[in-house]
Amino acid sequence: MAGKRRKGARDKAAAASPPRRQFAALPFRNEGGLRVLLVSSRETRRWVLPKGWPIKGMKPHAVAALEALEEAGLLGKISKRAIGAYHYIKHMPNGAALACKVEVFPFRVEKQRKNWPERDQRMTGWFDPDEAAQLVDEPELSDLLRLFTPSVETPAGVSGVSTESASR
Repeated sequence: MAGKRRKGARDKAAAASPPRRQFAALPFRNEGGLRVLLVSSRETRRWVLPKGWPIKGMKPHAVAALEALEEAGLLGKISKRAIGAYHYIKHMPNGAALACKVEVFPFRVEKQRKNWPERDQRMTGWFDPDEAAQLVDEPELSDLLRLFTPSVETPAGVSGVSTESASR
């Protein structure tokens, strides 16, 4: 019980501080209906979007595309514009809790590699958006998934970049 109390206190302290930024890809495909891809987190095995911390010299959408490649082996086109954001508390290995705001970028998947850097550390799964919304823990992410409709510019890649250029 004491451990839960301490964790709750760390969560409250984290929520009181300004959130740290992260960038996520919302991988999707439309083959016989809209499907979105979720990955499992490494520690808790929760279903999440591929996401990561800012990288110096890289734009937010490019970071999101790189994370989709590293965490799920995905290649495709990512929108330069976020469709929204969600908040969560990240529990670090050292016990610290960080409030995070995750900006979400639609990512049209063209291919999934057979091998990728984190393949043995994560599971991946394609889901109907409503099903994915039920699988994630974060209410704001659940809402984003339920309401997600690919825009005209994302599928065509007009406002997107390819992962091949984002990973350079």
